[in-house]
Amino acid sequence: MRAHIVIVNKPWQCLSLRLFNLSNTASLFSSDATSESLDVPLAYRLRPHKLEDIQGQSELTADDAWFATLIAEGRAISCIFWGPPGVGKTTLATLMAESANMPFAHLSAVSAGKKEVQAVVAKATAENRAYVLFLDEIHRFNKAQQDVLLPYIENGTLILVGATTENPSFSLNNALLSRCRVITLKALDVQALEHVLLRGLEVLQTQNKDFSVEAQALHWLAASAEGDARYALNALQALFDANPSQQWKQAEVEKLWLHKQANYDRDGDGHYDFISALHKSIRSSDVDASCYWLARMLEAGEQPLYLARRLIRIATEDIGLADPKALTVCLDAQRMFEILGSPEGEQGLFEATIYLALAPKSNAAYMAEKAARKLAKETQALDVPMHLKNAPTALMKEMGHGEGYQYAHHALDAVVTQRHFPESMDEVVLFEPTSRGFERTLRERKAWLLERRDTLRRDNKK
Repeated sequence: MRAHIVIVNKPWQCLSLRLFNLSNTASLFSSDATSESLDVPLAYRLRPHKLEDIQGQSELTADDAWFATLIAEGRAISCIFWGPPGVGKTTLATLMAESANMPFAHLSAVSAGKKEVQAVVAKATAENRAYVLFLDEIHRFNKAQQDVLLPYIENGTLILVGATTENPSFSLNNALLSRCRVITLKALDVQALEHVLLRGLEVLQTQNKDFSVEAQALHWLAASAEGDARYALNALQALFDANPSQQWKQAEVEKLWLHKQANYDRDGDGHYDFISALHKSIRSSDVDASCYWLARMLEAGEQPLYLARRLIRIATEDIGLADPKALTVCLDAQRMFEILGSPEGEQGLFEATIYLALAPKSNAAYMAEKAARKLAKETQALDVPMHLKNAPTALMKEMGHGEGYQYAHHALDAVVTQRHFPESMDEVVLFEPTSRGFERTLRERKAWLLERRDTLRRDNKK
């Protein structure tokens, strides 16, 4: 007897859990699927039923890989499969349950919740055996829903296998992560996808031998799928559905099937990865890469004003006072977009990006801010020196507020010798300008001021 599947994707399904014996559906996983399964999507018919049939995850499927050893030994562990869509997360979970001869419950966090989890737990308890609970889109569960899983993982009622396209470090709580092994899956390369498509082509040709797709067209489909095997097979099936007797050429395939939507999520990892790429390209003064990542984000639908805000931040963090005009350029770009909107207003973002990328770089002001904030927290109990305190009333003057204050405009070169840090702490260097861009001038000015103060202090001691 092979593992059972319990599918609970809708709340009402928990009232009558449906059981399937995997031995009855094995043909759906092979490339010689029969006509009895023609109504089943091609991607499901080609789902591997052996670990070695999985494409693109050699670090898990190789004979000496730890996961392959786990499968060979018939063991199942609580884990989180993290990777893009269509790379085998569901298949790997199914194979693990099957090899361990354990019942397999499939929930989707999009539609399921605490009630559905407890229904699986109730069934596992009634049968007195552990279940592999595959929870798709696990990042959709909030903290309270994730916490529901903890005691059942702890006592062995459930072997949790989560699937997510988002970074588990951000979307899952630490208590859950500490009980699960995170397994990272990568997008399939073009070669792996071409292999998958060839298998799909063989299956479809058993339905109609006249159906064919030229090699260049298959390569184009594989490249357009951007690592997603499910997407690639759906595209192939769409060609078959459009005309099962046609010999498809690349131009015809391109016309019928649009490119996959950009691999970008404004609220997910893609969002942060892309803005990181833009920021680091600007910081490294690679103007061409900077323009590229800006264009990628705009083409993927990112909000231009978000990008304008990030450019403003880059102007202060990475250019700083090496080129004070950089901040003005970015503020002008933001204002331009607010006036013109898309697409004309986006030109200002490119101008600002180009300016930032080619500007001299300095994070001296940024580092000064961080150091000053840290020092402020450490010394927040220290009082303002008496000579720097304001004295708007007679009482305050009697208390000594402002006594001994040196008014800089009355001094030669506007340089004074008084202390400006709290009395009980040493003077600290926080801003260290570089020798790049305008900060070279600031560096020279600061050095002159220090020398001038030292001279005045020596003269005052004479």
